[in-house]
Amino acid sequence: MVMTVPITADIVRTLLGAVHDPEIPTVSVVDLGLVHAISVTDERIAIELLPTFVACPALEVIRSTVADAIAPLGRPVDVAFTFAIPWTTSRLTAAGKAGLRAAGIAPPAEPSAVRCPFCDGSSVVMDSAFGPTLCRSLFYCRTCRQPFEAFKPI
Repeated sequence: MVMTVPITADIVRTLLGAVHDPEIPTVSVVDLGLVHAISVTDERIAIELLPTFVACPALEVIRSTVADAIAPLGRPVDVAFTFAIPWTTSRLTAAGKAGLRAAGIAPPAEPSAVRCPFCDGSSVVMDSAFGPTLCRSLFYCRTCRQPFEAFKPI
């Protein structure tokens, strides 16, 4: 279905709100803070995204999923990653942080301030600064005895 209403950056952003990060499906690319710029002209739609890390293995999946989400608007879509500014964890929205917790991942905090995403306990210990991805560390909660990942603050 091709939309016939005027296409705006707000409409594009709304559609992008339904595109979830492939590694953390409880968080959209908007709430993760990846959307840097949206440009809409009569000829095309251009979207610039910020990678969380240069070597993120999900970049191509994110790019194609974003393009697919915008395709129903009926205009050519250019999706590119930019390094115009660095992505930081301060770009996470409140919904993004809640989505991390829903996935069992603690939102970014200094190691001494990390709270368990399962029980909200503060009695946690870092098992390893190196998690399954560059952006996460491994922790253990002494209260509920759950291992969990924590997003590193950057």
